[in-house]
Amino acid sequence: MRPHARGLDHTLPDLLARGGRSFSFEFFPPKTDASEALLWDAIRRLEALSPTFVSVTYGAGGSTRDRTVRITRQIAQETTLTPMAHLTCVGATVAELRHVIGAYADAGVRNVMALRGDPPAGPDTAWTPHPGGLDRAIDLVRLVRGLGSFTVGVAAFPDVHPESPGLDHDAHVIALKADAGAAFAITQMVFDADAYCPLVERVRAHGSDIPIIPGIFPVTNVRQIERSAELTGTAMPPAVLERLHAVADDPAAVRAVGVDVATELSQRLLDAGAPGLHFYTMNRSTATLEVFSRLGVAVRT
Repeated sequence: MRPHARGLDHTLPDLLARGGRSFSFEFFPPKTDASEALLWDAIRRLEALSPTFVSVTYGAGGSTRDRTVRITRQIAQETTLTPMAHLTCVGATVAELRHVIGAYADAGVRNVMALRGDPPAGPDTAWTPHPGGLDRAIDLVRLVRGLGSFTVGVAAFPDVHPESPGLDHDAHVIALKADAGAAFAITQMVFDADAYCPLVERVRAHGSDIPIIPGIFPVTNVRQIERSAELTGTAMPPAVLERLHAVADDPAAVRAVGVDVATELSQRLLDAGAPGLHFYTMNRSTATLEVFSRLGVAVRT
């Protein structure tokens, strides 16, 4: 029996259209049994917040596609959560992409985050599409939308995309993705509201009202976040780095400062009109739960 399809068509777009806010969490596929146990502990703890949706990423270069499909299917079938499946153009033919989309649909998943993905050889190398695949995220948006009633999300970059000629070009691309059928966008990690708000303004100047949800990462490890920021091209505000470096030798203090920074930023973004928050959890729940507690937000409205 095919499971009931859990779609966002009558939740997220409608929620945002009537002025509600979306709160969501992102996980990555585990590589070991021990890390999978940690993942499911985080999922069960965050499930109690009734988020709008949760998403499961691919690994670098699309390396964890099978695990992503499996975990996303399990979330759809074994929890009360609505999963958002990640899909990239990396290392796949159009036929293979169609197969993955079909597997998601068969599992009851009707929500897809459509991404081009990083170059398979690493972020500092040139992007080369698969000979039988797709070249751009917008092509993937069109493919997914053409295969059924899927809600499609896309990526946004508050700081310039590593391969982009400029910020206005990035905004234009988001508007084109919306025209192709994307229902909303989620940004890379945001650490400065003064980067997020101008992004929204630039997209609006291109004639698109697509909701853009900022991505929040409560820092718990200084070296880890600096490496992630380097790989994604995310600018770390000097004031944030100064606060973290001041306690870098004390893991508990780093975590406390990270939660403080994430809470302050989240509140500022919500006050500025952000349509919600998307938390990069790193498969752990405690810091995210603490931010939610401090914000005092209701996940659904």
